[in-house]
Amino acid sequence: MRLDGGMSIVYRPLRASGVVPMNRVHHWICRSGWWKKFLSLDLIPWALDDAAWKGRVLEIGPGPGLTTELLAPQAGSLVCLEVDKRLAASLGARNRGGNVRVLCGDATEMALEDGTFDSVLAFTMLHHVTPASAQDSLFREVARVLRPGGLFAGVDSLDSPLFRALHWFDDLELLQPETLARRLGEAGFCKTEISIRKRDFRFRAWRAPA
Repeated sequence: MRLDGGMSIVYRPLRASGVVPMNRVHHWICRSGWWKKFLSLDLIPWALDDAAWKGRVLEIGPGPGLTTELLAPQAGSLVCLEVDKRLAASLGARNRGGNVRVLCGDATEMALEDGTFDSVLAFTMLHHVTPASAQDSLFREVARVLRPGGLFAGVDSLDSPLFRALHWFDDLELLQPETLARRLGEAGFCKTEISIRKRDFRFRAWRAPA
């Protein structure tokens, strides 16, 4: 299959699980106008400020696609990889005919060619990848599909009682920003920058140049 910008995708069997376990409150928040406003005015600008992320972009775990709506106008071409079959189908239907392509698949085992993307983005989704060894597999896969020198960037959450309450019965494996740079280095990234604020942290990591 050919994508915008001449990208080629080779399909292999995917381990899409069907539905990602999240409680009803969490599902509601991820679709809400409040969350979209927060994404547009705070989280995404903070995550991507001064980061050279445009071009051929892969977003992993877009969920209902509020982040996708904000990224698409700025990306040259945008591929979204979502493990939840229903969310992937809905997001794909809403983005027919544009610069967005939606694939249903597992980010720990991507059916994508090596060196395909300029940037890979992940917003508040890595803590749903369980266990930690699966996160490490995802990091290795991101490094593989990035071009040499490509950027992996995003945001994830810090622990708190409110965060735990919102994720009751969810799949949850919190990332520790103190160990993330080491883990990304082991996955194939040569440089990592991490910034921490009250409730979350952003990360930027670059694949080693050729």
